[in-house]
Amino acid sequence: MKPRTKMDEIMETVFRKFFSGQAVAAAPELTVAEGDGAVRCLACGHRCLVRPGRRGVCRVRVNEGGALKVPFGYVAGLAADPVEKKPFYHVKPGRVALSFGMLGCNLRCPFCQNWNTSQVLRDPAAGAAAHACTAREIAEAGERAGAALMVSTYNEPLITPEWARAVFEEARPRGMLCGFVSNGFATPEALDFLLPALDVFKVDLKCFDAHRYGELGGRLAEVMDTLERLVTAGVWVEVVTLLVPGFNDDAEELRRLAAFLHGLSPDIPWHVTAFTPQYRKKGTRPTTADDLTRAWDIGKAAGLRHVYTGNLPRQTGSRENTFCAECGAALVERSGFQVRALRLSGGKCPECGAAAPGRW
Repeated sequence: MKPRTKMDEIMETVFRKFFSGQAVAAAPELTVAEGDGAVRCLACGHRCLVRPGRRGVCRVRVNEGGALKVPFGYVAGLAADPVEKKPFYHVKPGRVALSFGMLGCNLRCPFCQNWNTSQVLRDPAAGAAAHACTAREIAEAGERAGAALMVSTYNEPLITPEWARAVFEEARPRGMLCGFVSNGFATPEALDFLLPALDVFKVDLKCFDAHRYGELGGRLAEVMDTLERLVTAGVWVEVVTLLVPGFNDDAEELRRLAAFLHGLSPDIPWHVTAFTPQYRKKGTRPTTADDLTRAWDIGKAAGLRHVYTGNLPRQTGSRENTFCAECGAALVERSGFQVRALRLSGGKCPECGAAAPGRW
């Protein structure tokens, strides 16, 4: 047996404080018994074989006596945000999204913008407070906030799909759309489990290179498959690529990425957003407005109808706005997370009457 490390001690403290007494059995659709007490977890693309007393790559799905237990009944983040902050630009513009999140992730991105919650079980420098709550309490908070959208976000929601679905099942009867902000490193089984409760899904497409995806702890093929399945299932999909200089900003790679999205649907919104040096990429230069504009041009040249720049408000001209793909009329004007003008009429262009793709 390997000797215990400081990280092991930190993890045990986190589990005792936040998970003990709140863990529940994993959804049977997401587990397969493999013999000798081991369980195959199907929640994400790792498909971990979790032996008794061990955890999956995510560090939150635990085999206790031959049964897979998963976190339930707490949040490490809960906030009423503009829908545009997620970002969703074709979902209820100008409305509120109630965002909730837990702890942990199935990837290890050195440029993570939410590393304090996503990497808390791997990195002693990370830390986030967590609070016990029920799914109904979260849904009621969304109702009080006037939320049009309930979103599982902040950390990676694919590692706790049971909790997300429970929250969504409380939120939907209260009139909220429900969605994920996710890295998309899923399995068909996990998507089948979630789809009955999902309306919208934002995928962080980290890059379009299989080797570099491996460096992050994932696989590009599974993320591509997730996107294909979501589009086929009729879930509204938006894609974000955090443009990190020197990592994923090669023009040819961006062209391949944009061509893939166009092949799924030219109506998929692609957000290229600016990276701010932090976590383990503090030595990397920040993304500039010129970097974003170049990526935006690549997306438009590939035939994508809705490409957006993000995180540098008012620095990229009208590239934050939504235009009618048929006549070019401005439908939504934005400045950062603020909607300055909303001209849609019943989800249609007021000038030519063309339907705008999205969940308006």
